[in-house]
Order: sequence, then C-alpha cells, then structure tokens
Amino acid sequence: MIASMTGFAATSLTLDRAQVTLDLRSVNQRYLEQHFRLADECRALEPRLRELIARRIGRGKVECRIAVTPRVKSEAGALDAGALGQLAQWQEYVRDALPEASPLSVGEALRWPGVVQGGGAEALADDAVLAAAGELVETLHRSRLREGETLKAHLLARLDAAEREIDGIRPLLPQLVAAHREKLAQRLVDALGEAAPERLAQELALFAQKVDVDEEISRLAAHIAEVRRVLDRGGAVGKRLDFLMQELHREANTLGS
Repeated sequence: MIASMTGFAATSLTLDRAQVTLDLRSVNQRYLEQHFRLADECRALEPRLRELIARRIGRGKVECRIAVTPRVKSEAGALDAGALGQLAQWQEYVRDALPEASPLSVGEALRWPGVVQGGGAEALADDAVLAAAGELVETLHRSRLREGETLKAHLLARLDAAEREIDGIRPLLPQLVAAHREKLAQRLVDALGEAAPERLAQELALFAQKVDVDEEISRLAAHIAEVRRVLDRGGAVGKRLDFLMQELHREANTLGS
C-alpha cells in the first residue's frame, strides 16, 4: 500500500494520580527522524519509545510528546529530605557564585524533580504508558495509510485525465496536416499564381515531420503505465514517482510545442 509521511494521532491515559497526554505527529523527511518532548517522569522511556516507533514507521520526521498533569484529587506526596537538602546545597553554591541570583521559592522547590515523592507523577506506570504509546503508533500508521490511499486516488484520477487528452490528440493529427495543406496551397497560389505541386509536396513533407508526435505519445503512454505499476506495488515509491513526474512533464512539453 501507499503510505503518506504526514499524519497525526493523540490519546490520553488516566492513572490513579496523574493524567497523561500523548500525541504523535509526522511530516515529510528523507529518513526516519525522531524527536521527543517528554515530561520529566517519562524521560527514561525514550529508548523504548524509539523502538516502538521505528518498528512501525519507516520514514518521516516524527515528533512524540508526552505531558503529565497531576490529578487535583490526588493525595499529597511526601518530601524527599535528601533531594531537598541537595537542592539547598546547590542553591547555596549558586548564590555564592552569583550573589544577585534570586532564591528559590517554595513552589519552585516543590516542582523540582524528585523533591516530592508519592505525588501525581510518581504514580506513573511505565507499562501502561508504553501500551498507550504502542496503540498511538498504530493509529498514526493507519492515518498515514489513509492519506496515502487518498493521494493514490488523486494521482490515478490525473492519469485517467491525461490518457483522455492523449486519446483526443490522435485523431486531430490528420486534420492538422490537411488544414496546413490548404493553407500552403493558398499561399503558393497567392505568391506564384499557381499551386506548384512539387513545392507543395516538399513543404507538406517537412511539416509532417514536425508534427509527427507518435514517439511522444508512446512515451507518455509508457510513463503513465509505469506510474500505475508503481502505485499498485506500493512501499517506498516517492523517488520513483518523482522521476516519472519529470519524464511525463518533459514529454508533455515536447508534445505541446
């Protein structure tokens, strides 16, 4: 199947003490490029998240975001005296080096990672978050497949239109030669007072060579057939399609000229 490289998926997970929000988005990229914006409580999951994404997504720039919001009704956590003491030492060291630095507020100290134990974020279950992330990756993959099918249908509709144009051109060529013959004959009569059959035959032969577009039409038909084959094959076909679009454009320009 044809898969687009752009897509979006989001979900949320309610745990005992926290609400976890996950979203994945992807855009075009030559290779697989992963970026993460994770809450502090989820940073340890990054290697496993990378594996989850790489197993299902082959190309694209993928951004994974996970936000953690402690639930309002959660129980109050306990202070970690060791972490709090370490934070106090760091503050003293920083203020010795930078006397003008402002001291930490109570709120800032409580928000420091590891100071509060047992509160909202500490209740996170890695397995639950990873399971939700796995389902989200599948959702993103299906989203990219749906967009890929839409793009494929769009391309096939344009190919059908191009083939109708080509079929409409073929019967016009004899008419074009006949019309040019009449025009040349009239010009010769106006210039020489007679039709001059030999001169007319020479001019018509030259004109017929110029308007002979059988090769261009054949090439267009061959390229269109190849595009259809590539679309039916599926997989990573972007580069091949890009090359074929250039060839179609080249033959169409020649035909138009």
